[in-house]
Amino acid sequence: MKRMTAGLRKCGMLVIALSFSALAMAQQKPQVVILATGGTIAGAGADATNSATYQAAKVPVDKLIAGIPQLNDIASVRGEQVFQVASESLRNDNLLTLGKRVSELAKRDDVDGIVITHGTDTTEETAYFLNLVVHTDKPIVVVASMRPGTAMSADGTLNLFNAVSVAGNKESRSRGVLVVMNDEINSARDVSKMINIRPDAFKSPWGALGMIVEGKSYWFRRLDKRHTNASEFDIDKIKSLPLVEIAYAGGNVNDTAYRAFAQAGAKAIIHAGPGNGSVAGPLVPVLQDIHKQGIQIIRSSHVNAGGFVLRNAEQPDDKYDWIVAHDLNPQKARILASVALATTNNTKELQRIFWQY
Repeated sequence: MKRMTAGLRKCGMLVIALSFSALAMAQQKPQVVILATGGTIAGAGADATNSATYQAAKVPVDKLIAGIPQLNDIASVRGEQVFQVASESLRNDNLLTLGKRVSELAKRDDVDGIVITHGTDTTEETAYFLNLVVHTDKPIVVVASMRPGTAMSADGTLNLFNAVSVAGNKESRSRGVLVVMNDEINSARDVSKMINIRPDAFKSPWGALGMIVEGKSYWFRRLDKRHTNASEFDIDKIKSLPLVEIAYAGGNVNDTAYRAFAQAGAKAIIHAGPGNGSVAGPLVPVLQDIHKQGIQIIRSSHVNAGGFVLRNAEQPDDKYDWIVAHDLNPQKARILASVALATTNNTKELQRIFWQY
């Protein structure tokens, strides 16, 4: 009887020791929160051959996490469903809600990194917004997929695994908001969706920051523009975003969209022009008139692979008091203008901001 009692005590002590060991190991893992917003990564198609025809935003975050048990090997993961929408339907209010939640989590001691699952249509816009307004050096990673999880060669599972790996990696700190897809780590500031039907859709004209191979990150460069902790913008102080619209200009352009946006109350209009943000002759007096109404005119380029707009080239921007978007594409120029106009409407200050961010 005594031997049995002693044996039970030893077993009990072993169980307790193993429990403490398991707890210690769990505490050593990075604590990563996955904020889900919907998109293709949470989508489902009717058939495994449907890689481009499907319904987005169908799978909740708990099922996304449960579908990748290997996440437990690299991090302690928990999920939150912030929205469940296709990303083309996201509004400024959604950006503010998401940004404030990311900021709250980043301040917590029990959070080492944050992953946001997102639809690809506006991934670059949401990621750039967070890059501008969330003050933290903790990794914030936006991840998406080009194919739903029901498709052959679905990319979402590996993308999410890689995103959690990057978010939990201390080497990812202080690099700004990151976009992880197709084994690449790109800066939220630079990356854009270049094609809509392939898993290698997201590219930066200036190159990736790094890449992931079998869960390990390899880094090659850093972002030199201002972001996160170095940003003058703070999500905790932003209550609303001014209306900024994009007017696309090509051959045979007219002034209909520009005048309509001005009448609708836009505080700035992004001119998405060809080449160097070129402005057709008949549009020049129209844009001058609109600017006299207090509406900022920002010249950008709709060139896909890195439109670089030079000030006072093509148009005398100093004379007209216009702004150039530097190398930001029209949709990112809209995001930066919205954030900046929440604090200033001074043209020179706005141009400084476009150079620095």
